[in-house]
Amino acid sequence: VQLQASGGGLVQTGGSLRLSCAASGGAFSSYVMGWFRQAPGKEREFVATINLSGGMKYYADSVKGRFTISRDNAKSTVYLQMDSLKPEDTAVYYCAGRYDTMSFIPGNYDYWGQGTQVTVSS
Repeated sequence: VQLQASGGGLVQTGGSLRLSCAASGGAFSSYVMGWFRQAPGKEREFVATINLSGGMKYYADSVKGRFTISRDNAKSTVYLQMDSLKPEDTAVYYCAGRYDTMSFIPGNYDYWGQGTQVTVSS
């Protein structure tokens, strides 16, 4: 399975971005999907995860109410809508997939995209 993330960029505080992650080479509807991020000098951290159907979602407390994860199984794509962005959201954002239950732990994911840079200016 290959994952290709896109949609990052430079945005001002309070702005919005929509990240996309397109999957190929596997049965996308069989994967739990997640978004993680890694800021310079910090460990990779959980952002959001979504179950197979898209009916169940979990978010990190730091993004709850501002970010929305969604998926389109027909397009083999998972999205992360990011609103009310803050400078502390600056990081490389990664999408990931796994054949199992939803997880907050990066090491539990089997497949990773290449990452897309999000920079929020103050």
